[in-house]
Amino acid sequence: MSYTHDRLPKDISIDDTDARVRAALSDAGFGVLTEIDVKETMKKKIGAEMDGYRVLGACNPKMAHQAIRVEPRVGAVLPCNVTLRETHGGTEISAIDPVASMTAIDNDDLHTVAGQVRDMLVGAVDAA
Repeated sequence: MSYTHDRLPKDISIDDTDARVRAALSDAGFGVLTEIDVKETMKKKIGAEMDGYRVLGACNPKMAHQAIRVEPRVGAVLPCNVTLRETHGGTEISAIDPVASMTAIDNDDLHTVAGQVRDMLVGAVDAA
């Protein structure tokens, strides 16, 4: 089982991909709560050079509320991360598969919510 849903739009910069992903997430009811510029962080903290890499922490408040209601400690694995990674052909978009990330939690109601969130994230990644 893959733990992400991926797409590689060809010849699109990380900045353009970022804007498209944020718009698609918003259309699916998600907001971006956190952003980590991994490239900049690695350069600043350890002097490492790398291609562009961003982590967007996306949250759909309605779905997060449902998940927390059925499993109060689930916040430890929220929000849903979406990564943008520069490659030679474009910028790869990867979204966490919430079903895969919830397998350690024995709660069928939570797995149902995770399946709904997965479908929403897949739609957003495919639309970006």
